[in-house]
Parts: sequence; C-alpha cells; structure tokens
Amino acid sequence: MKRLTILLLAALLVAALGAPSFAAAKKLSVLSPDGVSLSYTVQGKGEPAIVFVHCWCCDKSYWKDQLPYFEKKYKVVAVDLAGHGDSGLGREDWTVESFAEDVAAVVKALKLERVILVGHSMGGPVSLEAARLMSDRVIGVIGVDTFQDFGETVPEEQQKQWLSAFEANFPAVTDQFVRSMFASGADTVLVERIAADMASAPAAVGVGAMKNMLRYDPAPAVREIKVPIRGINADKWPTNVEGNKKLAYSYNVKFMPGRGHFVQLEDPATFNRLLDETIAEIVKNK
Repeated sequence: MKRLTILLLAALLVAALGAPSFAAAKKLSVLSPDGVSLSYTVQGKGEPAIVFVHCWCCDKSYWKDQLPYFEKKYKVVAVDLAGHGDSGLGREDWTVESFAEDVAAVVKALKLERVILVGHSMGGPVSLEAARLMSDRVIGVIGVDTFQDFGETVPEEQQKQWLSAFEANFPAVTDQFVRSMFASGADTVLVERIAADMASAPAAVGVGAMKNMLRYDPAPAVREIKVPIRGINADKWPTNVEGNKKLAYSYNVKFMPGRGHFVQLEDPATFNRLLDETIAEIVKNK
C-alpha cells in the first residue's frame, strides 16, 4: 500500500511538472481605452516579448502549448481580448480596431519595448492594427492560419447571409462552423472541446466581432506596416503568397500540411518549431 501511494504521488508530480499550464504565469489585468477590464498573463524573461493574440470566440488558453515552450527564451504574454475569456463585456461595438487597442493597452502597461505579435485567425487582423498603433515597439507580426489573402473581400450579400445565420442560432451555427475548420482525421476529442467552447461564447460578442471581421480590409494596415509579416498556415485553404508579397513590406509563410485551423493545438510540436524558427528569423534581421 505504501509503495502504491509513493508511485501515485510520483506520477502526479511528473504530470504536474510536464503538463503545460498557466500555473507559472503571473495573472494581471488592465483597463482598455474604453474602460473594459482586460485579463492577461505574463511569464518568462528575455527580448523580444512575444504577445499571443487569440482567435474569435476563443481565449488565452488556446496558447497553452506555446507559453511553457517559449517562456524559456522570451517574455511571453497571452491576452484575453475584451468580451473573451476572463476579460470584461462592457463594449458596444466589437471591432478589429478596438481589439487592437486592447493589445496595445497590455503592451503599454507592461512597458514592452520590442514586441512580436502572434495572432491566430481573427488575432491576425487584430495584430496588424495593433502594429499600426505601436509602430515604435512592434518588430514583427506572425499570423497563425490567417492572412490567406490580404486583398480578398467578402461580398456584402454573403456577409448578410452568414450574419443572419449566426444571429438566428448562434450556438448551433458556431458549432457547425468550428467543426468545418478541421481536416479529416482530426482528433475528435479536440474537435468536440473546441466546438463546445466556442459555441458557448456570448452571442452578442460573437456576432458583433464576426460582423466587423467580415467588413475589415487588411490592405491599408499591410501597406503601412514596415516590419516583417509572416504566416504559419494549414493547407486546408489556399494562401495567395505572391499576392500577399505584393502588398506587404515583407511577407512569407510556412505551411503545416494536413492540419486544420487550430494548428497550434492540433500539432503543438511542429507548430512550436516553426514559430521558433520564424521568431528567430525576425530577430536576426532586426
């Protein structure tokens, strides 16, 4: 019995030490310019600081496999945008620009001087706008399964159809939408977890953010930003590499074949390696 107890305690200790978590992160909050409480975590040391920006209807926990890895070399920050995760809900219009203000508020509160923004999906456009706000601090922007085509626009009629569906039954439509973003053969447990999580997001935030995302034109920000813009994309959707290069000061992308939209969770080891390489490339040239 004593031996079994010792083995159990040892197993628990190994699991605790080996499992990615926010246990080592310092949890903080700051007010956005419009007065919303923003939750974020900070861990690690070193420059540049890596600021992780999550997807639509997600939160900072979607970077759980990245924070322990990158804190070994850099200060890493994970932000909950307003209306998401542990951040407040007191906002009338959930725009890309207001989310960018959230990111800037966190960066400024921490007095970070050299920053690389890493944005997943909606977090990509948010990072572009944040880079515009902080041109003196941001040395690179890395999009995660986003930036497929900087010049693409969604026809107004298509926008109306999509928004009407989300407004009619946000949980059910979001559930179906999330499932469609995975590749065949994806981990069913992961699919179920993410679909359930995102479908439970506040509908007003989800619909409002989706509306503004569909209307958002990244081209002006892309043309203005004079730092490298990089991507780590799945190959489920085509990326207009040459078109993006024509618009951006500096653009390139790495691919994760056979993966879906949540590459950082579907294959953390490969994603972390590619992100590590991409960060090193940006730092080397700065």
